This record gives sequence, structure tokens and C-alpha cells, in this order.
Amino acid sequence: MTGLWIDGVSKPARSGKTFDVLDPASGRSIASVADGNLDDATEAVEAAARSFPGWSETAPRARSEVLQRAFQAMLDDREDLAALISNENGKSLADARSEVTYAAEFFRWYAEEAVRTDGDFGASPAGSTRTIVTHRPVGVATLVTPWNFPAAMATRKIGPALAAGCTVVLKPAGETPLTALAVASILTKAGAPAGVVNVVPSSSSAEVVEAMLSDPRVRKLSFTGSTRIGRMLLKQAAERVTNCSMELGGNAPFVVAPDADIDAAVAGAMMAKFRNGGQACTAANRFFIHSDVAEQFTEEFCRRVSTLRVGSAFENDSEIGPLINAKAVQDVATLVDGAVAAGARIAGRAPVPGTSGGFFYPPTVLADVRSDSAILNEEIFGPVAALATWRDDTELLELINGTAYGLAAYVYSRNLQWAVKLAEKMDAGMVGINRGLVSDPAAPFGGLKQSGIGREGAREGLREFQETQYFSVDWS
Repeated sequence: MTGLWIDGVSKPARSGKTFDVLDPASGRSIASVADGNLDDATEAVEAAARSFPGWSETAPRARSEVLQRAFQAMLDDREDLAALISNENGKSLADARSEVTYAAEFFRWYAEEAVRTDGDFGASPAGSTRTIVTHRPVGVATLVTPWNFPAAMATRKIGPALAAGCTVVLKPAGETPLTALAVASILTKAGAPAGVVNVVPSSSSAEVVEAMLSDPRVRKLSFTGSTRIGRMLLKQAAERVTNCSMELGGNAPFVVAPDADIDAAVAGAMMAKFRNGGQACTAANRFFIHSDVAEQFTEEFCRRVSTLRVGSAFENDSEIGPLINAKAVQDVATLVDGAVAAGARIAGRAPVPGTSGGFFYPPTVLADVRSDSAILNEEIFGPVAALATWRDDTELLELINGTAYGLAAYVYSRNLQWAVKLAEKMDAGMVGINRGLVSDPAAPFGGLKQSGIGREGAREGLREFQETQYFSVDWS
């Protein structure tokens, strides 16, 4: 499916224009997708607005059953969806399969949450009235998703929105629209009425999203992407005081204490750093290894990194795929070159395919990185681990919190009390303690400071698509 998905059908863009979707492993086009414009965005909002009254009044059980069927359909189609993700995103098939399973779980979780309606009832302090508190869907929601997890970022927003009774217009990343369109098709087959889920791929993302935010019928914006774009969207949303959720950039620290289980820490580091080739907002970005175990950790970590199989998802059982485009490769190379020029050394590296023509960068371990190096203060978004050492707890905390970001963090220590106390002082919305993965549909995902506003997942994720309302009832 390569057309716009509006009002339950696939259709060409009004302009007739299309744009190419590239395979990052080869740089070749794999599909031409309808290129939505402002008129298409308005049509999608109109469809969502028409369907909103009916969907919001649909019984929670009926909404739940749509999401439950979509969950099962995604699992049934896992291999095809994984191949689609790998084709347009470049990630390994193992990563893509994991993403499909994770993405589907949001539909199951919110199928269960949809029927857990809650509220409150009680007497006022004076006793003359009764207060009834309830929650209602916020309205038409614009969802903007990135390319790094094209299925999971879509379902993490669509699931709670539909469970709450909202209708949606999804603007997927231009690099990965095919997965979003496939998810919309699955939801329609699962019973979502026409207009409840709409998808507008576009090569003019800023203009299309701005058009939707300018429409008074849009009452919610849920955005995942860079902090820079998030700031711009918040300014636009302020014009109409639109309800906003933002999941923005990260700069996750990975701390190894002197008493850590080094084998476990290395295994966690491989997951936290190299899942999706490091192209994740939760990816470990800054490694702080205690000087007592730095040599041991670095040696074992480099050994593991050097054995990573890099290549196309469909060749040689690869573990690490390409970066998303040529600019991403150049950005990562610039950060590494700057760190080396400042005194860091390349301690370990995996080989990359030499003739593929794709956007590959070798998985790399940098040791002896200076604490003021740019690579420790910018989101790498690639398969590069920058290692620095620490000794003093106070200095460590200053290094960890000395950034504008506060999304995820990781701590490895056998002393659980020390690890939890450190986590409590970290400016991070999520902390993995002795594990290299923090994402879970049943847990609130989100960050502090300039890493975002609001939460996705758990009950908090449903609340993002609801408004609280109360009734004051005379009881005299």
C-alpha cells in the first residue's frame, strides 16, 4: 500500500505527486509513496472529525476488541512486517521482529486499558453537593512519528488514542511511511471504522503538520522526534493552546560501578548501545566506567563489538544494519573524528561491507574520551560507544546531569541500594538498573528537562488522550 490512507481507503495525493522510499542498505528506491500536501492533511482532519462523535461514543468493550484483533493480526503478520521494516529502515531482521512484537503489545495493553474506565464520586466538604469526576477523549489527534521505530512509534500513540475514544491523523517520517500504512490497513481490517485512523505521508512534513495544528478541530499533538523540532511545534501549538505530548532527544549515560558484574554490564551495554544500530533516543550515549574496572570492561566490550556482523538485513544474518541516510553517516563520522582529534582512541571496531553502496558506519568503541568532548554532549544516533572513566560519586553525578536532556540512563552495580540512590538523583525519566532495556508498554515512557513532556505507555499514556471533567450535583 503506497497511497494516502484517508477515511478508510488508500488514495493518491491530490497533487498526483509521489516521493521515493530508499533502502538504506543499498541507497536504491524500494517504493514511490503518495506525497501528501496541505489539502490532503485538511481532508484527513475532516475525516477524523466526522468519525470522532461515533467512535468516542462507541462502547469501551467494542474499542477494546478492535485493538485486540489488531494485536493478533500484527503477530500473525510478524515476518512480513519485519521484512517491510528492514527494507525501509535498514535494521536487522532480529531487531525488526522484536519491534513488531513490541509494537503489537501496545495494542494489547490498550485493549485492556480501554475497558478499565475509572472516575471518582464523593461528597463535597460542605455535604450539599456530590462530585462526579470522569474522563473524556480529548478529540482529533495529530500524531507525528520518527523513522527509527516505524511500527512501535505508531502503535504507542494510536493504541491509547483509540482506547480513549480519539480519532487520529498520523504523519509518519518520510523515510519510513510503508510500515505506518501497513499498520493503518491492519487496524481497518480489525474493525476500526472509516476515518478513525488516517495516515498522510509527505515530503513536506513541516508544512503538513503546521496545517493540521492550525485546524481548530485538532485538539491533540503527540510528537516523537528531535528537541529542535519539538520546540518549533510547541510554539505552533501555543497559538491554539493545543494539548501536547512530546518525546524528544536523549543523551543516556551508562554507568559501570567498581563492583559491577562485568559480563552482565557488557551484555547490557551491547543491548543499550547497539539495538537498532544505536539509532534510538534511549540508546546509551555516554559510558562512565569506574577506573578500577575500566580496563577489564573495555577489553571485553571491544571483543564483543569486533564480532558484530554488519550488513543488509537480508544477507549473512547481520546484527547491525545501515544508518538511515548519508547525512547520518557524516554526522556520526564528524563526532568520532572530533573526539579522536581531542585525544580519544579507537579501541575497538567491527568491519563493514565494502561494496554495498549503503549507509553503513562501523560499530566503534572510543576509549579515553575527554569529559568535555562534543561526543559526550550530543546525541550520537549511531553505533558508537564513547567511554570515559570516573572515580568520585559527586563528580559522576555532575557529569550525568550536566546536559539539557533527561530521557534514559543505565546503572550496573551489585550494590542495589547504591544504584537506586544514584538513580534517584539522576535527571532521567527512566533508569535501567542492571539491565540494558527500559522500554515496556506497561511502564510510563518519557523524559525530564528537554527530553519531553508527558508519558507514553501504562495508564499515563491513556491519560494523555483524555480530558478530566467533573460534575457538581446538588444534593440538598
